[in-house]
Amino acid sequence: MHFLPVSLRSMAFLAVLACVSSAALAEDWTALFNGKDLEGWTPKIRYSALGENYGNTFRVEDGLLKVRYDQYEKFDERFGHLFYREPLSHYRLRVEYRFVGDQAPGGPGWAIRNSGVMIHGEAPQTMAKDQDFPASIEVQLLGGAATGERTNANLCTPGTNVVMEGKLVTRHCTSSKSKTYRGDEWVTVEIEVHGGKVIRHLIDGEEVLSYEQPQLDDRDAHAKELAAKQGGQLLLNGGTISLQSESHPIDFRKVELLKLKD
Repeated sequence: MHFLPVSLRSMAFLAVLACVSSAALAEDWTALFNGKDLEGWTPKIRYSALGENYGNTFRVEDGLLKVRYDQYEKFDERFGHLFYREPLSHYRLRVEYRFVGDQAPGGPGWAIRNSGVMIHGEAPQTMAKDQDFPASIEVQLLGGAATGERTNANLCTPGTNVVMEGKLVTRHCTSSKSKTYRGDEWVTVEIEVHGGKVIRHLIDGEEVLSYEQPQLDDRDAHAKELAAKQGGQLLLNGGTISLQSESHPIDFRKVELLKLKD
């Protein structure tokens, strides 16, 4: 087993999170996206070298950070990630985004109106050229179709696991309790991260999902290699953050960070 039992101490920690959140609202946020260019960010797109922005996938236009596929003939599973330069551990990350247009030709059906923010990720330098996703915790950004329900700010775990209610969760994705967000409206998603302890997903200030003890999955060969490099430890206390390109165009008008004390 690779997780700790829920204790009174951890329960007390959960009890004060609301106070931490309220205090954070009064602080100054730092813009990670300057509205002009991709300074501070590095793309890693599948089948391309680190730093190569294949097809001008990630671009800045009209003050927005845009993810586009108009220079692709076909998507061909070229999943991409735009990595911020600094690894992080204790913080709040806030993004304002909207889905636009149609999915790239050849994109998988599940990726329609689907993108994400990766946290606690591996360094892009450790990714293989043909690797699709970094070992990380994914906060899914999801838009609904004209009909039917689809929760937003879900959790997916490429090469990782988490603990919920004292139990190790090994399934790949877990749904949040959010409503469905349709159309091209702007949506604000926040992620509150307390190192290797509690992580919360919020939409418009309301918590929709929480979990704790993010860790590498020792069933995954690449994750095992990463764990070996950190002395065999599976628990993740921090890591990279990145924005996804998964075949559906998306705009970000804000990417903001508030660092928290350990």
